[in-house]
Amino acid sequence: MTLANISIDASSIVTVVSFLTFLGILAWTFILHRDADFAVAARAPFADEEDMEQQENKHG
Repeated sequence: MTLANISIDASSIVTVVSFLTFLGILAWTFILHRDADFAVAARAPFADEEDMEQQENKHG
């Protein structure tokens, strides 16, 4: 096995792993629909600490 073949095999493996990671991120984001968590995170920059604690307790 030459160095060129090893490089091609490694490149293919990294491509497949990267694609599977991408699909996992898509599944986590769109399929699992964790709307409550995303809603709390979206309001985080505008909320006080007390408000955030109340929201987390309500959804947690």
